[in-house]
Amino acid sequence: MGRIEARLRELGIALPPASTPFASFQHVVIAGGLAFVAGQPPTEGDRRPYIGRLGIDLTLEQGQAAAKLSALNVIAQMRAALDGDLDRVERCVKLGVFVNSGPDFKGQPLVANGASDLMVQVWGEAGRHARFAVGTIGPMDFACSVEAVFQVS
Repeated sequence: MGRIEARLRELGIALPPASTPFASFQHVVIAGGLAFVAGQPPTEGDRRPYIGRLGIDLTLEQGQAAAKLSALNVIAQMRAALDGDLDRVERCVKLGVFVNSGPDFKGQPLVANGASDLMVQVWGEAGRHARFAVGTIGPMDFACSVEAVFQVS
């Protein structure tokens, strides 16, 4: 068992299975030592536990949980792309968090903390990253979607 897999176990985290793309794209593209992860929604297999808009249908706390679940899906996609070896991740470089927001919701950065905090829990200092968080009208009505860039060996 690798160092990151041991860390996930220590944190009590079981990654969801990596899903397959539902359109003409790849979940992860590795180029020039960087892994680009397409936006991952907050799903657990076929379950969609976080549907709706922040500030209307969902609370800030639910948004943070959705962002964390989306980030778990990012990590699951990385595990699949790296043939199970998450120790090849040298650094989380950047996260992009798209938050399905009602017109008066202004807490997008707070929602994004659900994803950011997880990266730091898993990778320590190498999990600290640049980030953006924006309000959108979410595709398929998911509460959020998280995309990422990782430096890999």
